[in-house]
Amino acid sequence: MELSGLQVVTIVGLWVLYGLFHSFTASLRLKHWMARQWPRRMPFYRLLFNLMAGVTLIPPLLLIYLWHGPYLWQWSGPYWFVANGLALLAVAGFVWSLRFYDGDEFLGLRQIRDREQRVEDQERFYISPLHRFIRHPWYFLGLVIIWTRDMDSVFLISSLMMTGYFIIGSRLEEAKLLIYHGERYRVYRDRVPGLFPLPGRYLTKEEALALMEE
Repeated sequence: MELSGLQVVTIVGLWVLYGLFHSFTASLRLKHWMARQWPRRMPFYRLLFNLMAGVTLIPPLLLIYLWHGPYLWQWSGPYWFVANGLALLAVAGFVWSLRFYDGDEFLGLRQIRDREQRVEDQERFYISPLHRFIRHPWYFLGLVIIWTRDMDSVFLISSLMMTGYFIIGSRLEEAKLLIYHGERYRVYRDRVPGLFPLPGRYLTKEEALALMEE
């Protein structure tokens, strides 16, 4: 099934709306406004943010399924093993990296339990093993999974939109991290690449520990 112009606009529009909504609700400006208006509800902000992010992701993902058409390309032969092997490694990387995150903080459960009303994220500056080589490992692993899939028209458009959002979203996120962590994050950012590992640009274990202890 070839996509019509209206379908292309719809897919692009839904991803743009998702990116704008996600960025707006994650912004410090909105969080500070909410903290001034409803300080007692701030402990629930992170949990509601995660729930809204999940719900608003449903429409574009649903169109990927409903408007699935002929493949533009499919991995076959040895390339199938390479593509799916990389995807499995990326999934394993996700699972392994969870041990280095504060799950309750990420989900928003700790904020509710501690009745935390501060706007800033409460996680300390921490450089996990993956963060020694790349500043946004989850974005990188997500890109590996996306671009090792078989592609039809609707998934290709969605993949391009998601890639663009990862690039823009990572920069918005880093603006907040500079506010939270200041010069330490600036030094870290100058030493470690953002979305793709690069030869020679990483922190040794000792360098990472020294930066965390500053």
